[in-house]
Amino acid sequence: MAEEQVVKKNLLTRAGLNKYEAELHDLKVNRRQEIAAKIKEAREQGDLSENAEYDAAKDEQRDIEARIVELEALLKNVEVVDDSVEGEINVGCRVVLLDEEFDEEVTYFIVGSSEANSLEGKISNESPVGHALLHHVAGDEVEVETEAGVLKFKVLEVSRHEAE
Repeated sequence: MAEEQVVKKNLLTRAGLNKYEAELHDLKVNRRQEIAAKIKEAREQGDLSENAEYDAAKDEQRDIEARIVELEALLKNVEVVDDSVEGEINVGCRVVLLDEEFDEEVTYFIVGSSEANSLEGKISNESPVGHALLHHVAGDEVEVETEAGVLKFKVLEVSRHEAE
């Protein structure tokens, strides 16, 4: 009997989906044409064996094609998150928390793993904190087991707010 392969869905917010679709469109429509023109121009300069412009253009073409394949794979198994339960933390929410250890407010955007970027405050729904927060509402106390110990948060505010 063949084993069923479970395909992991890539959870994206609506804004994330739009961003990736726009990038894919730009790569296929604009960047491919730009790089083809660069390659054609470099070829016309003659000997390709010592042509730095040609080598650079081919490298850029390879990078663009690799990114197109990556985006197509991501978008093939995409699932846009359901945000139908108002006030409940889910992917696509902006969450304001009180970090009880440091007595300070922190704000996170809960996003799918492919959109996570801690420098922008975007945490994955699969991260320890993101996962622990799911389905909680304002007023809830949430404890998160991490390698650094237990973190305690109080949920102050939940809003349906797409991260930029």
